[in-house]
Amino acid sequence: MKLKLLELTDDKARILFEGEGNTYINALAAELLNDPDVDVAQHRQAFKFTDPELVVTTVNGRSPLLAITDAAKRLSDVAGEILRKVEALETA
Repeated sequence: MKLKLLELTDDKARILFEGEGNTYINALAAELLNDPDVDVAQHRQAFKFTDPELVVTTVNGRSPLLAITDAAKRLSDVAGEILRKVEALETA
């Protein structure tokens, strides 16, 4: 996965996900909204054939990159749990 940082301020980040589809970015944006210090987590895509962009704004001094990192880790934990449960079904 190739990421390109388009904009970064104390309370806003815009990241382009080069060559990626919408599924992960939509899940990441939804998970970001679970963080009380995230004001906006939005998936943008100018045209269907362009790379998707994630826009995140934060409040209360929260770093937008830290919020993204934490949300990605939570998604990874959920995916790992699902994987373990599916693998357990295969061996049962």
